[in-house]
Amino acid sequence: MGFHDVLFPTGISRGAEGGPERRTDVVVLGSGYEERNSRWADSRRSYNAGYGVRSLDELHEVIAFFEERRGRLHGFRWRDHTDWKSCAPGEAIAATDQVLGTGDGVEVSFPLIKTYGSTFAPWTRAISKPVAGSVVVAVDGVPQTDPDDYLVDEINGLIVFQPASIPISGASVTAGFAFDVPVRFDTDQLQINLQGFRSGAIPSIPIVEIRL
Repeated sequence: MGFHDVLFPTGISRGAEGGPERRTDVVVLGSGYEERNSRWADSRRSYNAGYGVRSLDELHEVIAFFEERRGRLHGFRWRDHTDWKSCAPGEAIAATDQVLGTGDGVEVSFPLIKTYGSTFAPWTRAISKPVAGSVVVAVDGVPQTDPDDYLVDEINGLIVFQPASIPISGASVTAGFAFDVPVRFDTDQLQINLQGFRSGAIPSIPIVEIRL
């Protein structure tokens, strides 16, 4: 599966429609009670970029992006403006935003994650596409400011500590970051009617999250 490490135009994605989806089977019993079963362990995000296209120039930009990705063939980065940081969108990223794990004196690699909820059933989301230069790390609440302390694998979403800086046993490893969603177009054909577009019709440009 091909992936192009390039970001979809953010001016267009800002106006898009979409969000997370889950799959739940619901069976209503004769008694009126329900049996519910989650088919997906993780949610999957989907969007319609057409809602963000407001001019013919932007439409041309999407067509060029679509052609270079060869339709559904290659994935790319997408900025979900409602959820693109380790904190709330309006807050500043901090090195203590998300708990990645606990050191044992041996482990050097910690995947980036974001946890949703805290009380009943928190869900942990793997973050595979952090934004370059946005990741900050702390060990036991102490920011790691020396560039020789760790490396950031921005392709796979990993923090890799250097031998002299491996977190000791029991040390909490936390991080803050911005991130993008790995996605692809969910169609191999863009159907655009310019007459309808000029009168306010919105072209359908479906985009769906992918697993890497």
